[in-house]
Amino acid sequence: MDEQFLKDIEELAEVDGRYAKAAYLFIYDALQFTVEKLGKESLPKQERHVSGRELVQALSEYGVDQFGPLTLSVFEHWGVRETRDFGEIVFNLVGANLMSKTDNDCIDDFADVYNFDEEFEWKKRRAKFKRGA
Repeated sequence: MDEQFLKDIEELAEVDGRYAKAAYLFIYDALQFTVEKLGKESLPKQERHVSGRELVQALSEYGVDQFGPLTLSVFEHWGVRETRDFGEIVFNLVGANLMSKTDNDCIDDFADVYNFDEEFEWKKRRAKFKRGA
């Protein structure tokens, strides 16, 4: 990521004030993870679109891969407490011309996709994580 991009993210996070800069950067990394997971990385850029729901589902997997049992704590530290918060970050990025969307995308695509306490309960996730699922 170039220096100007990082400055833009930092300014956006500061102006909005709800979410940490790290949360914005995590969204970018998770988007790339999602594109790869869905097998879209070889498609032309305009065909790599990922829906809000697809991104939120992948954010769960990517978060657990990155942070393991600390996922929920990390998200809470960043100010992310529900799936809609991911959408708020994405739409902040769209509003700042740092990410794009289609006419069909809306903030409600990110609402109530899963409950954080249930999704990131480590006792439940640990078995899947150990199996490599």
